[in-house]
Amino acid sequence: MKILLSNDDGHFAPGLSALFDHLSKIAEVTTVAPDRNRSGASNSLTLDKPIRVNETERGFYSVTGTPTDCVHLGTHHLMSERPDMVVAGINTGANLGDDTLYSGTVAAAMEGRALGYPAVAVSLVGHDCEHYITAAKVAVDIIKGLQQHPMDKNRVLNINVPDLPYDKLKGIKLTRLGNRHRADTIILDKDPKGRPIYWLGPLPEGQDVGEGTDFHAVLNGYVSVTPINVDLTAYNSFDELEDFLKTIDN
Repeated sequence: MKILLSNDDGHFAPGLSALFDHLSKIAEVTTVAPDRNRSGASNSLTLDKPIRVNETERGFYSVTGTPTDCVHLGTHHLMSERPDMVVAGINTGANLGDDTLYSGTVAAAMEGRALGYPAVAVSLVGHDCEHYITAAKVAVDIIKGLQQHPMDKNRVLNINVPDLPYDKLKGIKLTRLGNRHRADTIILDKDPKGRPIYWLGPLPEGQDVGEGTDFHAVLNGYVSVTPINVDLTAYNSFDELEDFLKTIDN
């Protein structure tokens, strides 16, 4: 099996190295990651400047672009053969609920799926993440399972692992995305010349965190596995909108 591995924390991130080391035991892994932290890059592409690629001491490709750029470059130019799967992570911190809209880690996986490859995103949930090996082992367990039970087309698995020793995990739960409070986390500050500057503060706490959500699973010591659609079409709105559009159709 050939795997394209990427992330959004950068080619130097501990989670990337841990995942590479464990995936290399079961697959041929090509690692293509940003040259710096690109957390929050979502599905953005670099369109206004050239992208440069360098090879690191570990043999990783370091890219002056976004996670989405990395997946494009990896699948189309840097790999000698197309991958069998795209894996993104291990992200330092959660990618739960609304986080998936902003996450470069999830975006890398979604880009892989959009290009036609099975894809998973892996995140370690904690304030001071330590147990990257736990998340790497979980990822390998799930990926080995997917070889026997392939995903349907248009699916990405978003995996969130509690920051615990592997033997302390309570199990794996299939979950839906929860969501966070719509809190204002903007922090107002001043630069050395007294001009206002703004920082995005810490993520707000969860709002929809009940049983069955990804939040609930990880808070209770379980690995959360959430299938995500690449097709964003709201098919259940067709009937309502069709009737509405008839009223304005000239």
